[in-house]
Amino acid sequence: MTYVGIVLISHSPKIAEGAKELIEQVVKNVPVAAAGGTETNEIGTNVEKIIAAIDQVYNGAGVILFYDLGSAMMNAELAIELMGKDNIKIAENVPIVEGAYVGAVESGMGHDIEQILESLGKSFKK
Repeated sequence: MTYVGIVLISHSPKIAEGAKELIEQVVKNVPVAAAGGTETNEIGTNVEKIIAAIDQVYNGAGVILFYDLGSAMMNAELAIELMGKDNIKIAENVPIVEGAYVGAVESGMGHDIEQILESLGKSFKK
């Protein structure tokens, strides 16, 4: 079975890697990649890191991008545009750790990308 991939985009490399480690402790079969920090691992985000993370987990089931702050979302949008691949979505207004955890669990249950996004919208509705 092919599972929806998860990409964690954070301004902090430690946050992205920590969330990835947490998810991988619980969900073993879902592809997860971290894209934290700048190209020199300082605080910030980097489009090239995001693209590399998407490439790492991309498959026919798609990829959901989770981010921590607004500028990370802008770089996520740019990465999607530059890649030109289908089925890559951003989880908007969803907390990065809790949202990615729920998304990974649902992916591991075999839910498709739209089902996962719908569930995230209901779970983290403002």
